[in-house]
Parts: sequence; C-alpha cells; structure tokens
Amino acid sequence: MSPTGHDSHAAPLLFISDLHLDPQRPAIIRLFAEFLATEATTAGALYILGDLFEAWIGDDAISGDEPPLRALYGLTRRGVPVRVMRGNRDFLLGERFAELTGVELLPDPSVIRIDGVPVALAHGDALCTDDHDYQRFRAMVRDPAWQDEFLARPLAEREAYARQAREQSSARNERLDDTLMDVNPQAVAALMREQGVSTLIHGHTHRPAIHRLELDGHPAERIVLGDWYDQGSVLRWHRGAHRLSSLPLGD
Repeated sequence: MSPTGHDSHAAPLLFISDLHLDPQRPAIIRLFAEFLATEATTAGALYILGDLFEAWIGDDAISGDEPPLRALYGLTRRGVPVRVMRGNRDFLLGERFAELTGVELLPDPSVIRIDGVPVALAHGDALCTDDHDYQRFRAMVRDPAWQDEFLARPLAEREAYARQAREQSSARNERLDDTLMDVNPQAVAALMREQGVSTLIHGHTHRPAIHRLELDGHPAERIVLGDWYDQGSVLRWHRGAHRLSSLPLGD
C-alpha cells in the first residue's frame, strides 16, 4: 500500500483503537456514536487501528442497521475518510462491512505520511512475540483457508465458538505473565526498520502512552492507543503536534 499523505495545515487526524463494541456495553456505543457525530466530523481522517468490535463472526451476521454501522456511515457520508484496521477480535471484517459503512479497510501494518514524514500504523498483536501460544493462534485464524472454513459454518456455531474463545482468552490473560502481554522491543524495532519509520502508532495492549526511544542511533517514538472500556481514548495529530487523551464516558 502506498503511503497516504496529509497536509500539515489540514484538519486534525484522529486515531483510536480497542473499542471492543458490544451490545452488552451500550454506554461505549453511545460514546462512540457521539464522537463520530461531533469531533470526528471536523477531522481530516479517522483511523481505527483494530478491535473496533468485541467479536466479529462474519459480515453475513449483520443487518447493516446496527448503531455503530449507522454512525460510521453517517461520518463517511459527510466526506470524512475513515480507515479501519482489523484487530485480533474482528479479523473477519470484510468487504460488506466496508460497503455498508463507507470505510476503507487497511492492511496491518500500513504506512501513512503526516507532514511529509512516514508513520507506521499497526494493531499491535503481531508485536507481542514473546507470547508464542498466541502467535500460533494468530497464524491459524489469519490463514485464508481457516477463515473460509469458519465462515462456512452456521451462524449459531460461529457465535458459540467466538463466545468460548473470549472466555478462554479472559481466563488465560488472568494467568499470563504481564510482560508476555506487551510488545517485544526487538519486534517493534524490526517493524520500524522494515517500514522505514521513526514513529509507530498501535493499540492492542490497552496501555496508553507515548514512548520515546532510540532506533539505530536516532530518536524514535512509539504511541500506544488506549482502550474504550471505562472511557474513550484518542490520539489527535494536528499542525505538527500530537496529543493522546481520554474521552469521559459521562453518565
């Protein structure tokens, strides 16, 4: 994918990830819809870097009338580009989802240009290389043959599989060493070298922060987006400056 350019004097760029939208958490769905209907309408582009949904069992499971999809379509219809990267929970997002919402699906990783400088975007799960069991699982479910076989199953069977996978993942994460759930520094450096960037933006770890680091003797930066559980989290990039902040959930 060719890097996408953005003028330094254009509207702000917005980056979010790990919303884990789920009907059982309606307050976050309302916060997301409000964000799309207000601040995002003035953005130069909105980037959603994975795990927009808590689970996605296939585009054939949606009607197109779900509130998050309507909210996304409302934004893209206003002419704001929305680019969505698949995460570890919604890796089955497909073309029907893109058509219904007007978004563009991004490969993981991708590179864009901001103020003429290349910036890498990733969900972040591929960088957690110390968790060997997860990386094997990730390779399996990203295999097109596995996905074709899974999508051929009845919806009820897919729903049961997704529910079981979430329960097992939650139980496993409670037992897992905290360091295994974070990115590997060598994997981060390798990705940044491969993509030719000094700035990387990713989500997945739910550890929002801006990390200053050194890459091959030069200053570099890794920006980690926060999750949307008890609040929202957004990175705003405008006129050469960027700021990572939370969005209050409200009542």
